[in-house]
Amino acid sequence: MTQSAQSTPPTGKVLRVSGTIVDVQFSRDAAPDILNELLIQFPAEKEGATQASIEVEQQLGDGVVRCIAIDNILGIYRGLPVIDTGSPIKVPVGPSVLGRIFNVLGKTIDDKPALKPSKKWSIHREAPPFIEQKTGHELQETGIKVIDIMCPYVKGSKIGLFGGAGVGKTVLVQELIRNIATEHGGVSVFTGIGERTREGNELWLEMKRTGVIDKTALVFGQMGEMPGARLRVGLTGLTMAEYFRDEEKKDVLLFIDNIFRFVQAGSEVSTLLGRLPSAVGYQPTLATEMGSFQERITNTINGSITSIQAVYVPADDITDPATTTTFMHLDASTVLSRKLVELGLYPAVDPLQSNSKGLSVEVVGARHYKVTRTIQTLLQRYKELQDIIAILGMEELSEEDKKVVNRAKRIEKFLTQPLFTAEFASGLPGRYVPRAKAVEDFEKIIAGEYDYLPEQAFYMVGTLEEVREKARFLGFKG
Repeated sequence: MTQSAQSTPPTGKVLRVSGTIVDVQFSRDAAPDILNELLIQFPAEKEGATQASIEVEQQLGDGVVRCIAIDNILGIYRGLPVIDTGSPIKVPVGPSVLGRIFNVLGKTIDDKPALKPSKKWSIHREAPPFIEQKTGHELQETGIKVIDIMCPYVKGSKIGLFGGAGVGKTVLVQELIRNIATEHGGVSVFTGIGERTREGNELWLEMKRTGVIDKTALVFGQMGEMPGARLRVGLTGLTMAEYFRDEEKKDVLLFIDNIFRFVQAGSEVSTLLGRLPSAVGYQPTLATEMGSFQERITNTINGSITSIQAVYVPADDITDPATTTTFMHLDASTVLSRKLVELGLYPAVDPLQSNSKGLSVEVVGARHYKVTRTIQTLLQRYKELQDIIAILGMEELSEEDKKVVNRAKRIEKFLTQPLFTAEFASGLPGRYVPRAKAVEDFEKIIAGEYDYLPEQAFYMVGTLEEVREKARFLGFKG
């Protein structure tokens, strides 16, 4: 065989097409490896793209491979030539990706000048060896009181944002991006899996407005994309984050909105490939797919990837297999409650359901730990007394319980906070509250030092100084 013949990539042809599943025939000795990217060559007269990417999922024997579509394959027909690229999908990595928007294939979709040639990494990578991983207990301050106090985030951990539709997951993610970039100078990668176009566009405009776009790379695989694209877009964002951790030795924030759509895309692809579904119709490979993705998000000796994942809870059912499989990998859970949204308490983080492995004396210190546990005790007791209050009224409670209820109401209100990214809706300027200040303020409320102020003064403020100002504004003379 000549040198030129050796360098020519293997070429096959489209054998059959079923929806977004494409079978390709190669010669028996040239069947591509599983996960390789293949390029379907469309005729030159076809309008739009002249090639489309597909990914090998199964080898059927006799040189036939079954693939899922990553690109739009509209206009495909049998007999079209297909080229094997010889490697999995590769995407650009490095500082040049910051401030840009990409699709699953690493192509820019922001109508800006083309990306300068840069390094490309395969999206399918092994998790770092165990010997290179490290566990640390450095806290990631967010400036959001309810998070820093009730479910503190640890650098290099995986955090879930749980909640149904319309409870504020995406707003909270935007706020975290803004606070980490502005207050801590961090690098972020945002991955939108199954996003609505409107949400993606609003996020981009919001990030430009707040000036954090230059420290963030955005990767989108939106609702209208192929199931294969939505399944792989999370890996594209993760690969870009891994470069900053491994090569630039940085601490990176990886935002995923929404990890449920990753599971959903896997379920669609599994059904298209003809696999029998497992529990509640999900794919039998659910745990493996989730595990191989989540295990790459970790702390290493070089740097860390802290992942914050919005998790849509189907029909608000926390026992759904997609939700429980995600739970297994998480170090902290931030649960958003519809009841708090109905009461107008934002951010609607449930302080009793939310938890974190970082909430221990060794990590946050004895003072913070004691404050958090006291808050949980007061709120839990208030929750237990609510039925009695609804039926018999406050007057039937003991003096001790009245004190608990009044204090719990003030704490509940004080856990709210004006967010920078929600200024357009609330009309209130955003507040960033350092963790140490939040601990100190809650300590004073628990001690009863602010029992004399009206509970409305504690609503939507940053610190206790603002509570006093608001009380004066409300006409309180005490």
